[in-house]
Amino acid sequence: MEKLTKEDISQEVFDLYDDYAHNKINRRQFVKKLSIFAVGAVTLPSLLSFMTPNYIDSILIQPTDPRIKSGYINYDSPKGGGSIKGLLSQPSDTKKKLPGIIVVHENRGLNPYIEDVGRRAAIEGFITIAPDALSPLGGYPGNDDDGRELQKKRTREEMLEDFIAAYEYLKSHKDCNGSVGVVGFCFGGWISNMLAVKIPTLKAAIPYYGGQPTKEEAEKIKTPLLLHYAGLDTRVNEGWPAFQEVLNKNKVENTAYFYPNVNHGFHNNTTPRYDEAAATLSWTRTIDFFKEKLK
Repeated sequence: MEKLTKEDISQEVFDLYDDYAHNKINRRQFVKKLSIFAVGAVTLPSLLSFMTPNYIDSILIQPTDPRIKSGYINYDSPKGGGSIKGLLSQPSDTKKKLPGIIVVHENRGLNPYIEDVGRRAAIEGFITIAPDALSPLGGYPGNDDDGRELQKKRTREEMLEDFIAAYEYLKSHKDCNGSVGVVGFCFGGWISNMLAVKIPTLKAAIPYYGGQPTKEEAEKIKTPLLLHYAGLDTRVNEGWPAFQEVLNKNKVENTAYFYPNVNHGFHNNTTPRYDEAAATLSWTRTIDFFKEKLK
């Protein structure tokens, strides 16, 4: 059989994968339900292979790219997990202090995709840190299935403290000018919203398909927000109107984009949920927003 494409796959498969990726069903249940869609030449192994992230062929900025300096560091998170590992990246020809960006992973730890996003942002003239909230449990285990299981062993509130600590680390870094923003994906989108709640001096927050804070939490936000939502992601999108109402009432700068006919995870170029047009446009908007707000 020829290689599968997105067009060969029912939307129900993407919805099923979303349930699996967000821990609504376990792997055994996922495989059992996925088998229903294995018809004719479309086999279950081919479906599983197609839906599994492909990190090897998807990296856009290699760790050895001469335009950047990129390496692992550890910072203290006394209210969170203790010592947290993160990938620190910046342009190799830095001659002045740079604005900073925290890059927040999904619900599976610091995988190669998120590391790549950290390097992509560094190429644009920022110093970035991509923390691994799985650090207290040994770090990202090398695959997303085990990463999801590990991340379930930590509370969102404790992990939030790790990213607040990342802000403090980056803000005071010798190569950072003290102006720091955040971008995050899925779980990281929620973290991005919550950093805006918790850190009054945060200069910009850009959640991708991130869960919204409560009304009481949203009342505390002063940070400008740029929000990216997937048109088919009704699960997350339903929380936006109430969030927007609070932001507008308090005159908090906010712009939300809904990308039609794309799935949750559309920016992640390692899975078939990826949509090149939406990912490219959203990333251009993201970098432009950071360049405007982080000075």
